[in-house]
Amino acid sequence: MRVLVVEDNAALAANVGEFLEAAGAVVDFAYTGTSGLELARAGGYDAIVLDIALPRLDGLELCRRLREQHDDDTPILMLTARDTTADKLDGFAVGTDDYLTKPFDLDELYARLQALLRRRQRGTRRLTVADLEFDLDTRQVRRGGRLLKLTPSGLRLLEVLMQRAPAVVTRDELEVVLWGDAPPESEASLRVHLHGLRRAVDGDAPTRLVHTVAGAGYRIGIDDDA
Repeated sequence: MRVLVVEDNAALAANVGEFLEAAGAVVDFAYTGTSGLELARAGGYDAIVLDIALPRLDGLELCRRLREQHDDDTPILMLTARDTTADKLDGFAVGTDDYLTKPFDLDELYARLQALLRRRQRGTRRLTVADLEFDLDTRQVRRGGRLLKLTPSGLRLLEVLMQRAPAVVTRDELEVVLWGDAPPESEASLRVHLHGLRRAVDGDAPTRLVHTVAGAGYRIGIDDDA
């Protein structure tokens, strides 16, 4: 998940960013409305956390411009200290997807972002695990916004692992994905394909996503000690 946080309170932005990064997200920051609009227009974000009270360009106008002038449908979670119904209606009127009033719990913010992503994925056929994204229509895979090169076999394995994440997928199930009812006799064949997938997805990344679960199979996700 790649998130843009547009918040002029540096301490609050840092707290939100640290929490999201610990959950596996890639986070960019903007501290004014104009810089936030510029980054948002560059694209590539799964969600935007947007404060209303911003210098130079407030969050309501930023959201309106993204929706009306740039046809950008990136999910937006708006943050504000304003808690009246009228204030919330103003936010929804310009195109925000959800609304969270300050002070807020970071767990709730993350849960709301996850809900926004799930709704969007149902419409765009995209799988997301941490900062790994798989567009099922274009068959393109990105990690942290960087396009990855995968073999056709690697794409098939990755698709089923991401669909089942964070659950473990057995060796037998993965062999069926690649070879149907006629898997090779050697267990090394699957290991070769998984090794290539791990090299492509994890590479030099600081966090491993592809994990071997001893005696069970393989899984994709974060914070695994296996």
